[in-house]
Amino acid sequence: MSSIALNTQVVFGQIAFAIHRPHTFGLVIDRPVGTSDDTPDDYLHEVLLAPANRKAFLELIETERLVVCRNVQSDAPSYRKVRGKSSAVKLSQAEYYHHDGCSSPTKPRVVEIRCPHQAIARNIATAITPFPAVIRAMLAALPDSSLIDDEIRATQDSFLGPATGYPCPTTWDQIQGKVTRLVRRELDAESCRAYFRSVDQLADAYVLPWEMGESRLMLNAHDDLTRTMQHRRAYQKPREAPEQNGSLVKRWTAEEA
Repeated sequence: MSSIALNTQVVFGQIAFAIHRPHTFGLVIDRPVGTSDDTPDDYLHEVLLAPANRKAFLELIETERLVVCRNVQSDAPSYRKVRGKSSAVKLSQAEYYHHDGCSSPTKPRVVEIRCPHQAIARNIATAITPFPAVIRAMLAALPDSSLIDDEIRATQDSFLGPATGYPCPTTWDQIQGKVTRLVRRELDAESCRAYFRSVDQLADAYVLPWEMGESRLMLNAHDDLTRTMQHRRAYQKPREAPEQNGSLVKRWTAEEA
């Protein structure tokens, strides 16, 4: 049996998973309660990504754009550590909104970011939001003092109107890159982080706290760019003294699982 989306559950094979929607977009799948003896600890691989269900599950991600699987116990070898260093004076590249594989000719279809079970909790958020919302929010959050560039001002005006007036989606990467370079040049590190927190809020980003064993699978590439998601490492408060923090792993699930 392929997946069947209902109001409160999704069915893969013979197993019904409870679902809920804690945010305005995305779908959260919970490991069934009360049937744990019948559900593999690694239900992501042994059920959702099993050969019989894999296509339907990837289609669910494409439909929802963000699917979160909670309480997954997994040691699958295809995960690799999320890297990147942040400091009080410099943002990591991961702190800017991006698609994965941006330097590759073909971007991965799905990006999965995972918080493994570990001794130290993950207290830095990962913000995820639809690509069009990111561009609109980045332009809207710019301080007036930054709008000295006529091209950026004109682009901001176009994104503040109806979506039918947006520039061609194939230009959005260039627009985003220009705004990112602008704020990097004009703002110090903590002001830049505060700017992106404003962007998160304006874009209604998914920034729920990480839980151990949680995987977030997002649509990273699609023929329709307006359906794709971007993500970033998102400090929720000013970065002060370094503190211990749990690590994340990632992979390109459609290509690597």
